[in-house]
Amino acid sequence: MGKNEKVKLKGHINVFLKWPLLLGVFLVAVSFVILFVDKKSGIISLIGVFLYLVIAFALFKYNSPRIMNEMVDFASEYNQIQRQMMHGLSLPYILMDGDGRVLWTNEEMNKIFTKENLRNKNISMLVPEIKMEKVRESEGIYSTEFELMGRHFRSEIKKFEVSDVFNNTSVAEKIESTTILVGACLFDITQIKELVKAKEEERMVVVNVDLDNYYEAMEGIDEVKRSLISAMLDRVVTRYFTRFDGVIKKLEKDKYLVVLKSKFLDSIRADKFSILEEIKSVKLGNHMAITISIGIGYGDESYIKNVDYARMAMDMALGRGGDQVVIKSGEKMEYFGGKAKTVEKQTRVKARVKALALREIIMAKDNVLIMGHKIGDADSFGASIGIYRCIKSLNKTAKIVLNDVTQSMQPMYERFTVENGYEANLFVNTKEALELVNPNTLIIVVDVNRPSYTDSPELLEVVNNVVVLDHHRRSQDTIEGAMLSYIEPFASSASEMISEVLQYINDEVVLTQEEVDALYAGIMIDTNNFTNRTGVRTFEAAAFLRRKGADVTRVRMMLRDNMEDYKARARAIESAEVYMDNYAITSLLATDILSPTVVGAQSANELLNIKGIKAAFVLTPYKDEIYVSARSIDSVNVQLVMERMGGGGHANVAGTQIKDSTVEEVKEMLKKTLLEMKKQGDL
Repeated sequence: MGKNEKVKLKGHINVFLKWPLLLGVFLVAVSFVILFVDKKSGIISLIGVFLYLVIAFALFKYNSPRIMNEMVDFASEYNQIQRQMMHGLSLPYILMDGDGRVLWTNEEMNKIFTKENLRNKNISMLVPEIKMEKVRESEGIYSTEFELMGRHFRSEIKKFEVSDVFNNTSVAEKIESTTILVGACLFDITQIKELVKAKEEERMVVVNVDLDNYYEAMEGIDEVKRSLISAMLDRVVTRYFTRFDGVIKKLEKDKYLVVLKSKFLDSIRADKFSILEEIKSVKLGNHMAITISIGIGYGDESYIKNVDYARMAMDMALGRGGDQVVIKSGEKMEYFGGKAKTVEKQTRVKARVKALALREIIMAKDNVLIMGHKIGDADSFGASIGIYRCIKSLNKTAKIVLNDVTQSMQPMYERFTVENGYEANLFVNTKEALELVNPNTLIIVVDVNRPSYTDSPELLEVVNNVVVLDHHRRSQDTIEGAMLSYIEPFASSASEMISEVLQYINDEVVLTQEEVDALYAGIMIDTNNFTNRTGVRTFEAAAFLRRKGADVTRVRMMLRDNMEDYKARARAIESAEVYMDNYAITSLLATDILSPTVVGAQSANELLNIKGIKAAFVLTPYKDEIYVSARSIDSVNVQLVMERMGGGGHANVAGTQIKDSTVEEVKEMLKKTLLEMKKQGDL
């Protein structure tokens, strides 16, 4: 305490010392009563009481400081005992001032800082995790965890003012004091941390393994070689997961179930799932390399939930084209691999099954809404028209949700008129579509599987019955809860998929000239005139449409560019920058064209015709967003690049939309992403 700080007695001791004086007041009153009865006796009584009061007051003044000194001595002795107890306490304890300067520590605290002299040092310098400003702001106990000398601790810190000591005691009171002291206890939680870590490491991880193209690769191979290839595949899978103490069970010829501990996940991640490449080296007469997909689920206390996570991860891996690993833990998903070209399925069995399932769903609904993606292109439009014809062949009501008609779609759009036999309100906007919704409405989404990219995300929020038909690889935020999800990444376009569905959904489907031209145009645009991602089924779909009356000349005339678009595309190509020798990056800054994003995509396709260019990226500012169109030759998977920037798409055709950024900022972001992926070996 300072010199100017006064301490005085209070409480029971104060009353006890003053009671003779209080009794004197009573005696004075009695003396006055005696004086009233007998004057002489009263005077004698008053004199006696006066002498009593003088003596009592003198004794009070004389004994008070002595009693106080004795109490202080006792408190000091008690404090010494208490300090000895605190010193020998097995709990580390430290006393500091308000700024964190160490005033006193017990033996256990000194043991923690074996090489430090703690006196007068600041605790924040010793333990940076302890922030004194937060301690001073805290009203109760401030707690934090930190690691020190290889051990983990939890601190519980409490501040108090010196005046509180006097205010809370019944012996003395402090009149003025603003001194702050801080006490802290440390709890060693190392063992608890180790037990928690051990529990986490022992959790079960469920791994589904699927050989993507096992049956396709085995076609034309004799039985002996088939057995040898199967044994070699088993050996690769078993040897790989045995390294991580996994238990492997073969379920079918092309499917395995693996169970392992979560502590090996980091090791597998560090290995970058080398099994993806190892499995492709299995060749013994098979001309097609076999690829593998892996779905991993973990992180939940329930084994059933982890199995469910693994199943969903496998669905995502297959939906993205296979040859990759997807890890799912709760809502979080991780992706590895996915660089190989998607293997085309030669059989149409899946298309027929999906077509029949779609027919059953449509027949059970009152009305159907068809919707593509924002800023629709020829593929989105053609697929919508194809599904419209499917529905009409089943005698059901259908409308196409279309908010904006781009310049490239205008020639096709203008053909679907009343004069050509179509309803006047065939195309509706979001507001009109919402008025048509009832509990038995079905919405069919084509050429997109991400809710935010659809032409009207509001519809998905109010309609419970959803069907998704798309050729883009799945992303993490894909449309959930769909009644039917038909996603084929190997397909060149959504129009190709719908052309196949048309052949199975109804024997009585009759396509008009406008409809077959729209579907044919969709395939042409997404394959860049049948030069990109075309397979056997692509040409079969085109042949089907040609037999139904599609005219190449009419389609080509509808897809011709105007002069402004052509010049804008030429300027974008001229200003292209070649990054890291193989990646063309440019921007389309034209403001005088109606569909800049479409022209941007066309520019990216044109850049691929330049020697040495493996991938092209065109940045187009449009409606307060930067649209990135990414195109590539087979050697580069641009979907992986776009996914890192928040987008997605197909292995050779992808894109993203970025808000609140300039073209230069997005360009730098793209370059940084490409550089990181190059260093990590993901390009």
